[in-house]
Amino acid sequence: MLPGDRRSHGFAPRQRLLSPKDYQRVYALRRRVSDGFFSVNFAPSPPGHARLGLSVGAKMVGNAVSRNRVKRTVRESFRAHQHLLPSVDLVVGARAMARTAHNARLRESLAELWKKVATQCAASPAQ
Repeated sequence: MLPGDRRSHGFAPRQRLLSPKDYQRVYALRRRVSDGFFSVNFAPSPPGHARLGLSVGAKMVGNAVSRNRVKRTVRESFRAHQHLLPSVDLVVGARAMARTAHNARLRESLAELWKKVATQCAASPAQ
């Protein structure tokens, strides 16, 4: 794919967790992978593709500028790695270390977490 081609790197509404019910379902059925920067809760997704939800609080990450930077980085990483992910709903929560980490370090962290999610889902008999 060409760098300017955004067709497979979009973030359409069907790729987002939109309702509180979606988040509640992930938390009820969740499995989790985490590191010092993020916690990723995930559960099987009925639509057939990965969907992303964000939980980035002011207590953990700080002011709106910091929160938006972290959320932007998560969305960017999700778009770049969504083709590697199975059909799961993901809720990514930021941890305090994400506040001061460089964007490159956040991207590395997320890439490893996406791999862990894919590995755990592949090993799971439920999927």
